[in-house]
Amino acid sequence: MELIIGGAYQGKIQYAKEKYNLTEADIHICDSVEIDFSKKCVADLEKFTFSCVQNNIDAVEFFKHNRHLWSDKIVICCDIFCGVVPMGAENRKWRQETGRLCQYLSKEAETVTRIFCGLEQKLK
Repeated sequence: MELIIGGAYQGKIQYAKEKYNLTEADIHICDSVEIDFSKKCVADLEKFTFSCVQNNIDAVEFFKHNRHLWSDKIVICCDIFCGVVPMGAENRKWRQETGRLCQYLSKEAETVTRIFCGLEQKLK
């Protein structure tokens, strides 16, 4: 699995498309607690964690129990766990859960890449 992280609008999906010859059809864009792991790439993972917070689901445990579904995927997550701490409790929990999930995934990943201004930075 390759984990790609970076801030909003930094070119994460474009980087994955170019590096892995992905098309739009190869990418699942998260928008709920449902993830289509039949796709080569799972993007916007932070939206998955937000849905998990809203539905009282532990995102890390979900990924631990479903490792066989994502171990060969490209996973993309927006870096929401840095910067100013949100004032609202739900948004703080979302930020924390996204950070926890990225920590777990980065340990499990073969490679971790940060995209900043469209440039890749290999972290692992």
